[in-house]
Amino acid sequence: MTPAWIVYAWPPVLWQASCAPELHLIHLGTRVLTFGDEASLCSGQTLWGDSSEARSAGVAWDWVEIQEGVVAMSDPLGLVTNLKLLDARGEALSNLQVAVQLHQIVHALPWQSEVRRALHHTA
Repeated sequence: MTPAWIVYAWPPVLWQASCAPELHLIHLGTRVLTFGDEASLCSGQTLWGDSSEARSAGVAWDWVEIQEGVVAMSDPLGLVTNLKLLDARGEALSNLQVAVQLHQIVHALPWQSEVRRALHHTA
C-alpha cells in the first residue's frame, strides 16, 4: 500500500469548499498494524484519493479498532490532505473550517467497511 502520509508530498489541490461533495474519493489502501498477539485490537492508516488529469486530491487518517469489528478515527483532527479548501471568494478557509469540511467528506465515505475488509484479510 502507498504510505498514507505520502499525501503531504502531493501537489496542493485548490478546491471550493462548497463543491467538496463533488469530490469522488476512492479507496487507495488501508494499512493494518498489529501489536502483541494476534488476538489484540489493531490500528492503522487509510488513504482515499481522487485523481483526474486536472488534479490528484487525497485524504488520509489513522484509525483504531475499539472492539472487534468496530473502528474509529484515532485522531479526528489528524487528517492529512493536500486539499486547500477555499471559500466563495477564493480565500483559504481557517483550520477549523477545513476540519469541518474534511469530516463531512470522511463521514460520507465507506471507510469503515474498507478497514474491516482489511482487518479480515489480515486475520
